[in-house]
Amino acid sequence: MADLKSEFEAAAAASKNLAAKPDNDTLLKLYALFKQATAGDATGNRPGMTDFVGRAKFDAWAKIKGLDTDDAMQQYVDLVHALGG
Repeated sequence: MADLKSEFEAAAAASKNLAAKPDNDTLLKLYALFKQATAGDATGNRPGMTDFVGRAKFDAWAKIKGLDTDDAMQQYVDLVHALGG
């Protein structure tokens, strides 16, 4: 677990310095996996219709509800590595 957590933290730092900005779908996936790994399942109310960004982020996070913390961390690390981070 400690090794995965270290890898996850390194990937989170590397994600801020990617050579090219990922497309929006990939950014949403990164966000959702990060939130699932650090906070668990999405909670609270879905943002309103006028908050397009907040709504998209919430929906992406809610879509992976139930994903285990370790699995979310590993998928996040794998995705950042695939993006060159």
